[in-house]
Amino acid sequence: MMVASLLAALGIVQLTFQLGNSVYRTLTWSAETRQTQARVETLERDVQILRDAVRASQDPEYLRALARCRGFVGKNERVVVASDAPDTPPGENCKALRVP
Repeated sequence: MMVASLLAALGIVQLTFQLGNSVYRTLTWSAETRQTQARVETLERDVQILRDAVRASQDPEYLRALARCRGFVGKNERVVVASDAPDTPPGENCKALRVP
């Protein structure tokens, strides 16, 4: 009877350990899954930004606007500069496109 009680007690301890370990693994795996899903969403957003940048690089209107932003002018255009214009380097007026 004493041996049976001892074995039952050891079984209860082992079962408690296994249940605790399962709960711990479930919690850590859930947290890691959430982190991984957040990282995947960030990467998908970065891919979309890069696709938009590639699409924009093929658009002549975008390239023309970018060239103007950098200070270039067309062949048949004249450059007119106001005497009191601020001294800003080319590209300061441009909207920056974030590329990851």
